[in-house]
Amino acid sequence: MHIYFCRPKSETSYDAPMSSPALDPALNNAQWFATTHWSVVLAARDGDSPAASEALNDLCRAYWPPLYAFIRRQGHDAAEAQDLTQEFFARLLERDYLARLDQQRGKFRSFLLAFVKHFLSEQREKAGAQKRGGGQTLLSLDVGEGEEGYLSEPVDELTPEQIFERRWVQTLLQRAFDRLAAEYVDNAALFEGLKDFQPRQPGSLTYAQIGERLGTTEATVKSAMQRLRQRHREILREEIAQTVTSAKEVEEEIRHMREVLNR
Repeated sequence: MHIYFCRPKSETSYDAPMSSPALDPALNNAQWFATTHWSVVLAARDGDSPAASEALNDLCRAYWPPLYAFIRRQGHDAAEAQDLTQEFFARLLERDYLARLDQQRGKFRSFLLAFVKHFLSEQREKAGAQKRGGGQTLLSLDVGEGEEGYLSEPVDELTPEQIFERRWVQTLLQRAFDRLAAEYVDNAALFEGLKDFQPRQPGSLTYAQIGERLGTTEATVKSAMQRLRQRHREILREEIAQTVTSAKEVEEEIRHMREVLNR
């Protein structure tokens, strides 16, 4: 399967090949993994630095959609899922769960899934003892967007774990897309013309037609599309590298993403 680059969306079809027979040499450099999501988590666990706390706060804002979807699929309504998501991150931000980490290991994705399961088990045991979230909003979350993404998933076809995985992949793809768009802010017309391009799809424009719209040649559009896809692959690998601890795990996560999207 090839994953192609295009605008991320819940019903996923992506238009920029992500497959690669060999690991990107840049990922063999340990410096890639010097500052990752794990290092943010560990820094927040080991000290009271305001910078570390803010970095963890930002991380929670970025990766809440998969957790919200997982909680929703466990049978909670939208309001309950919002409160539970807030409460889960409150536990992280208050270092309740972070104190249980002995060392940096595994994948950030697996860490979040394991701890949200533990959190929900705790909540079931003390259900009704206290209002979830304490009525306090700690993080500003676009719950409407999270609910829309959740409702777009197949009804009764995915387990809570599977829907978590799908939303995780979509979150990574969206982060990569947003970074790519930011890099093309000075060439927005070109980006707008190419971002949804899917060759060989029924009704899709040709390179020549796109070139005519942009006032340039077919060859120029082809070259620009190649650079765009290459840069998207690089950014996506960088985003994945942030969630793991080694180059080998980057390749494992890419294979996992393909499996999730093929499901």
